[in-house]
Amino acid sequence: MSDCSNDTSTLGTSKRATEEVKSISEESTMAQESPKSSAAEIPVTSNGEVDDSREHGFNRDLKRSLPAGLGLSETQITSHGFDSTKEGVIEAGAFQGGQSTHAKSGPVLLADETKNPAMEKLELVRKWSLNTYKCTRQIISEKLGRGSRTVDLELEAQIDILRDNKKKYENILKLAQTLSTQLFQMVHTQRQLGDAFADLSLKSLELHEEFGYNADTQKLLAKNGETLLGAINFFIASVNTLVNKTIEDTLMTVKQYESARIEYDAYRTDLEELNLGPRDANTLPKIEQSQHLFQAHKEKYDKMRNDVSIKLKFLEENKVKVLHNQLVLFHNAIAAYFAGNQKQLEQTLKQFHIKLKTPGVDAPSWLEEQ
Repeated sequence: MSDCSNDTSTLGTSKRATEEVKSISEESTMAQESPKSSAAEIPVTSNGEVDDSREHGFNRDLKRSLPAGLGLSETQITSHGFDSTKEGVIEAGAFQGGQSTHAKSGPVLLADETKNPAMEKLELVRKWSLNTYKCTRQIISEKLGRGSRTVDLELEAQIDILRDNKKKYENILKLAQTLSTQLFQMVHTQRQLGDAFADLSLKSLELHEEFGYNADTQKLLAKNGETLLGAINFFIASVNTLVNKTIEDTLMTVKQYESARIEYDAYRTDLEELNLGPRDANTLPKIEQSQHLFQAHKEKYDKMRNDVSIKLKFLEENKVKVLHNQLVLFHNAIAAYFAGNQKQLEQTLKQFHIKLKTPGVDAPSWLEEQ
């Protein structure tokens, strides 16, 4: 019995000891949690960082409570944990009208006002293609007899005469060059023949005088031939300048005039077609643009027509003056040569200020000297 009572008292003592340990542990736990409950809770996000949403809310409420315009600084209070050894940090910034002003930095974007060269080239190609298409269509329409053509009868007649005269002058120039080549060969042969007669005159005593006369005659003919050759070459140079420079320059202006005429008729046809169509919000801008292009090409056409008229007038005056002098020179030189009048032949060259050139040296033409 004594053993049982002793066991019962031992169990009672152990239970009381266990209850005392539990109460002590609960008190220590409450003591650890009490400081945290007395301070503000600091929420923690899922990645372990402090959630400052409540802190910013507190700062925002503080800003609203401050009246605007008092010249106060913007105050930002950053709180830390209760157990932190660091003190609270107060940051101040310039306060203007209740809003904080912060300098914003970043790249400055400037408007790109320069045009892209590739786009400019593409636009030029587009305009050129459109203009070429219109002009080609106009040419085909004119050849098929469907399109109308602007014609200046007086100017067209002058251009036709000029082209016909150019062909005739080119033929004269070709024949004169042939005559010059043949005369040069004859003069060269006469000079060789005169040298041969002179050599035989020295070696044949019995025919000394006869060979000598022939040698002098051939040398004189060669000399007169060279003089005539100088006059003919001068005539060729002057006519060549007239045909291949002066007239050709005028014909280049005529070609530009004809191109301007085709463009003018092409845009005129477009404007007429648009005017015959309906007039609504879609077609009116096209009509205005077509009218603008038509006016621009009309001005260009009128300018080119005026340029051609002026050049034709000056060309006619120059042609008459040049051909008059050159035809007189050619006639007098040929007549004096075949008449054997050496003095008249030389006088003709002096009259036109022609100097005989040495072989291989080109003398300036009469037009170039003027």
